[in-house]
Amino acid sequence: MTAQLPSEVVVSAGTAGPTKSLLRFLTCGSVDDGKSTLIGRLLYDSKLIHDDQLDALRRDSLKHGTTGEDMDLALLVDGLEAEREQGITIDVAYRFFSTPRRSFIVADTPGHEQYTRNMATGASNSEAAVILIDARKGVLTQTRRHSYICALLGIRHVVLAVNKIDLVDFSAERFHHIVGDYFGFAQTLGFASVTPIPISARYGENVTSRSGRMGWYDGPTLLEYLESLDAEHDLAERPFRFPVQWVNRPNLDFRGYSGTVASGAVAVGDRVIVAASGRESVVSRIVTADGDLREARAGSAVTLALADEIDIARGDVLAPAAARPEVVDQFAAHVLWMAEDAMLPGRSYLMRIGTKYVPARVTTLKHKIDVNTLEHIAAKTLGLNEIGLCNVATATPVAFDPYAENRETGGFILIDRYNNSTAGAGMIAFGLRRATNVHRQSLTIDRDTRLRRNGHKPAILWFTGLSGSGKSTIANLVEKELYGLGAHTYLLDGDNVRHGLNRDLGFTDADRVENIRRVGEVARLFVDAGLIVLCSFISPFRAERRMVRELVGQGEFIEVFDDTPLEECIRRDPKGLYSRAKEGKIKHFTGIDSPYEVPEHAELVLSTRHSTAEDAARRVIADLRARQIIS
Repeated sequence: MTAQLPSEVVVSAGTAGPTKSLLRFLTCGSVDDGKSTLIGRLLYDSKLIHDDQLDALRRDSLKHGTTGEDMDLALLVDGLEAEREQGITIDVAYRFFSTPRRSFIVADTPGHEQYTRNMATGASNSEAAVILIDARKGVLTQTRRHSYICALLGIRHVVLAVNKIDLVDFSAERFHHIVGDYFGFAQTLGFASVTPIPISARYGENVTSRSGRMGWYDGPTLLEYLESLDAEHDLAERPFRFPVQWVNRPNLDFRGYSGTVASGAVAVGDRVIVAASGRESVVSRIVTADGDLREARAGSAVTLALADEIDIARGDVLAPAAARPEVVDQFAAHVLWMAEDAMLPGRSYLMRIGTKYVPARVTTLKHKIDVNTLEHIAAKTLGLNEIGLCNVATATPVAFDPYAENRETGGFILIDRYNNSTAGAGMIAFGLRRATNVHRQSLTIDRDTRLRRNGHKPAILWFTGLSGSGKSTIANLVEKELYGLGAHTYLLDGDNVRHGLNRDLGFTDADRVENIRRVGEVARLFVDAGLIVLCSFISPFRAERRMVRELVGQGEFIEVFDDTPLEECIRRDPKGLYSRAKEGKIKHFTGIDSPYEVPEHAELVLSTRHSTAEDAARRVIADLRARQIIS
């Protein structure tokens, strides 16, 4: 951030080039600071509103407006009926406008704390931020929150727009006081420039035209600053990165790799490398719909043809051989959580990084960040709109640059694998382990050798159900029968593993996820050893049961659901746990104050409510024979 006295105006600006460039910026700040009004003013003064829109605006201003007889320019942006009725912005609204010097896409983002994820969405696509402050209120908690998120998401240039300056009699003293407060907070955030501008969005003072009421201010208007800001050169100067979106092979005579140049530039004849595999080749053609190019720069959508036929797939990243990105399967990242359900370390999510999709999980939450004070807070999970520094592990290696160096290759999203919603957004800080440093050791005795020796197929029999449903009893009976048939087995029981392997875990949702993750990895090793491993666990969450299923091969995970109703389990209560849970003596007890997610596609559904455990065990053995696990 440019270090200047608060009374001085800081302008980090270049000159507009001969061709009209595009600047993406967002407006943010606390509720009622005037973000939508500011954008409405920019649209209005740019003469981009048609007569019919003006007529509608006048009518809407009388119905929903907050400016008396005047037109409420905020209504040009607040399109949702709920927003108009409340006078606030809920969704992210994007608007395009243009001047003779430049084109703009502006994102109007919500001010309420509960919509922080929407604000982060707007920031992730922006090159600059206009942070509004109500001149009467000064720097607020949400001002600090939005500033921190802007810095975290890689925005380098900030306009500090002190709005509603007309309501403090155009006071220079008030303006300088607010700017001083903000600089005191923001100097640790690492912005390249912070430019304070006193404005009145409602009346257009210092927005598109210079105000005649603030002779003490001699800096640029907001529009002058935005027209001259040079925010594009950073991306062009970064090393070349090209995430492959599509392998383009229209016929036998052509193979190309389509995508968008994320950063840097590439020319015909350049030597490039596939980041993950290290294989090299030379760019022979740069193909577009309008003909071949000699060079392609950041933002160009092209198809690259290479001189050699090497293995490249969607999600691979092409880069210069001399400036290869890191390739890791574990890294540290700041994560902004965007889902209603808390982030649980150990749970498997689907990560999208560039054009690559890969299963991933948060292994550790190092700390949570109080974005108001920047304090680091110990925590085990992240809730909605919370930010934390996490260690993340991916199922396969990924290529990346630190987010601070390249937003295009250092950012990712986490997707809930159950409902496909965006669960979180992440910014990679640094790698923890290079994937190329760790290799699998080949073994002389492999699983096929063990299978022939054992005389049966390996499998995981996963018994799930509420406490008291009878799953452990059934599992014991099944193992006894399998042992009598000469099968190689082992039984992992929920209570038993908590005496050793998982004795450090409690019963919170986060601990339950880690409990099943560890058991799943152990069960996978037993399957690799050729055993039939019986796992008896409540395992209340579908995501973790699916995670274990994906650890082994097709047909090697058999989910056995003991569908005994809760009221029957409470009636039995063999260990007295339900009565203690209802008295509040046991917290996070499944079925009482912690949920159980019923399997949707279990291979086998049992119930001991109207049949015996022996009958249920015989059904399991019959199912194993039908699947040819045993003969």
